[in-house]
Amino acid sequence: MAYFLKKTKRNDRLYLSIYESFYSPETKNTRHKSFRKIGFVDALIEQGIDDPISHFQKEVNELNSKRETEKCHINFQQISDVSPELCLGYVPIAKILNMLDVKEHFGYLSSSRKFEFDVYDVFFALVYARVVAPLSKNHTFHDILPKLYVQKSFSYDQLLEGLEFMGEEYEKLIEILTVATDDNFILDSSHSYFDCTNYYFEIDKESTLQKRGPSKENRRDPIVGMGRLLDAQMLPVGMKIFPGNESEKPVMRDLIHDLKSRNNIKGRTIQIADKGLNCAKNIIEAIDNGDGYLFSKSVKTLSERERQWVLLDDGFETVFDQNGEPFYKIKECIDTFTYSYKDDYGNVITRNIKEKRTVTYNFSLAKKKLMEINRMIEKAKTHRAGQAKKEEYGESSKYMQFLDDQGKSIKPPAKSKSYRQRQRTSRI
Repeated sequence: MAYFLKKTKRNDRLYLSIYESFYSPETKNTRHKSFRKIGFVDALIEQGIDDPISHFQKEVNELNSKRETEKCHINFQQISDVSPELCLGYVPIAKILNMLDVKEHFGYLSSSRKFEFDVYDVFFALVYARVVAPLSKNHTFHDILPKLYVQKSFSYDQLLEGLEFMGEEYEKLIEILTVATDDNFILDSSHSYFDCTNYYFEIDKESTLQKRGPSKENRRDPIVGMGRLLDAQMLPVGMKIFPGNESEKPVMRDLIHDLKSRNNIKGRTIQIADKGLNCAKNIIEAIDNGDGYLFSKSVKTLSERERQWVLLDDGFETVFDQNGEPFYKIKECIDTFTYSYKDDYGNVITRNIKEKRTVTYNFSLAKKKLMEINRMIEKAKTHRAGQAKKEEYGESSKYMQFLDDQGKSIKPPAKSKSYRQRQRTSRI
């Protein structure tokens, strides 16, 4: 609108200030706000301004003139600084979420916290943004949510507050979504699938949940473990999070029992896991419970008879791609294998279990791995045990033998101490 010089009487003294007038959509009328406080007229005269009213009226006129000049230079073709691009890839997910109709249940769950925002709005906005572009919460709020067709009605701090609440109540929220999914799409519990994984956090300090443990990325950051149960159609049924320093082997058995009882799953559960979870106790208990499993195995841990069968080139069937090139090789066998473990009382439990074993050989992957091995071998050849430090070999050390002049095995030089370690040793 415009600037004006406001003159106010205070204790028989005249006070000057510059105010700005503007149109308010709420009141549908003109409102004013302070732009700059100047001071009392008599004090300004003492400071050397002979006529303060005329002096500052000129300043107000210059402000209004500058505003009019800026209006004349506006590029009327530019409607907004915000890009008109919208992300619509989440629309199918939005349709499914609307069908679940769980907003009222979210409201009941969060009613005790008296939030000044709707937790459900935060939830579906984060789900949609995750589908469009999985980024950090900061980037999600500032870069992705403004590009969604639905507009956010919460601040960044409220997003974090809502996220904390959903983390605390995640099991109840999952139960709400699972019941709604069953009502709308009918979950198939004739059999189910279970898997474990872990997630790392780029933080230094551990918490009661975020603990340092064996990470699949081989990182040293605190992690959390997660077990997830899926129905026969691969629809999520339940999820459980546990501290990252707990072994997944015993946790997996408890998680499956807890998730199945919580969601009233009576059918057979197939455990899906890598070689880290295929211990004998898990396998035997899975069979005793009438469940199944699909585990990977390390060739190094196999018995000599099993390893010979895996490495023998006979029995493979080659599968070709659409261009007629070899894609992968596969061979299978069904045999009885012996598993044993010690129970809590030291008793050895042994069981012979009939299993189907499958071995695959990927030509592209084998070529890639061979190149990596050859590169490490060439790196190893450039070093001598008497000159290089152990850490310089890296993975290539497993392709090297360290021998002395008499041909006896020796260890490579140990990693040199850091300055801090040397200082600590000298102080001791």
